[in-house]
Amino acid sequence: MMITDRTKNFWITLTETLSIEFKDRAKTHDDNGDFVYTNYGVLKKHQYFSALVPKELGGQGMTYRTMAECIKIIGKSCGSTALALSMHQHLIAASVWKYKQDGSNDILLKNVAKHQLVLISTGARDWLSSNGNLIKTEGGYLFTGKKHFASQSVAGDLVISSGIYQDADKGNMVLHFGVPTKSYGVNILNNWDVMGMRSTGSQTIVFENVFIPDSAISLQRSQGEFHGVWNVVIPVAMPLIMSAYVGIAEGAFNKALEIGKKYSKNQKHLTYIIGKTYNAYLQALTQWQHMVAITGDINFIPDSKISTDILSLKTNVTEGCIATVNQCMDMIGGQSFFKSYAIERMFRDVQAGNFHPLPKWDQYDFTGNLILKGFDNQSKPEEKQASSSNLIKQS
Repeated sequence: MMITDRTKNFWITLTETLSIEFKDRAKTHDDNGDFVYTNYGVLKKHQYFSALVPKELGGQGMTYRTMAECIKIIGKSCGSTALALSMHQHLIAASVWKYKQDGSNDILLKNVAKHQLVLISTGARDWLSSNGNLIKTEGGYLFTGKKHFASQSVAGDLVISSGIYQDADKGNMVLHFGVPTKSYGVNILNNWDVMGMRSTGSQTIVFENVFIPDSAISLQRSQGEFHGVWNVVIPVAMPLIMSAYVGIAEGAFNKALEIGKKYSKNQKHLTYIIGKTYNAYLQALTQWQHMVAITGDINFIPDSKISTDILSLKTNVTEGCIATVNQCMDMIGGQSFFKSYAIERMFRDVQAGNFHPLPKWDQYDFTGNLILKGFDNQSKPEEKQASSSNLIKQS
């Protein structure tokens, strides 16, 4: 069924309904450490993967704010599903931003809408320095490298990644590109066996002499230097990613409060813990809401000050979410240590917030340096757009 006109309330109500299913499956997925394939099938059926795509391109035209709220709702039930979905959505949001600016990326967005394609980001390994080597060959490059933490890679169609090219004149350059997961030389390892977020399918992707055509190169930048493209990526990515963690914190608080009420008459200190926990949650919620507000509905003007604020808020939201879940465990005591209680899983899942770019010590250093040097207002990142049609043909 092709649904072309959905209001915010429709999406919120639908997401809340689907999240009941996701909640029922969350423990099994976590116990087995397997990917949330069933949940993704449900999301595809309801066209969530094209939800942010403008209606004129075949998508649902959902607003960015609504998508952030939907991811938060899913996070209350299944953190892994929420986080994996956010990784796809932030790539779509960046493409929508570019489409709004100059009409480019339309072919990619149309194909996502038509085929419900899943986009994979290797952003955790693609910060300023990137990794992996590109060697020039006829018509393009051969790429060899290894990318860890590639969320939903087991279910994805197109990898958005980067590698290092040693240019004789310019020095080391980082080239950004997209490559279909079915390309020759692309191998997804089965190595995601971790403490938390166990069902995100964040396997390592190994590239061995994978051909990257010249037409697939979307950006070239000097290795190790901050480029204006991050002023687009950071504001659209981090609010969506943190939506999953705010959802986890909210879900944990609601569950702990439900359990805690049963013991409130016998534990006089419980009101103190509840109040402290709510303060931590409110810290996370309000700062996350500010992150979403900064991005607006993908109509912001790229600016280094915005990016720095988003990264700083990401650190604060992470700490607020972790503090909330920690105190939820205090609220219900030893019960929280049992794997039969969802809060135990939420405690493990929420720790992953520390590892998204930028980890707090890197963020402190990055923010401090920019404040000392002054913000440069890189408002228009120079970017050579890839031929999305070529990428889709290869898949």
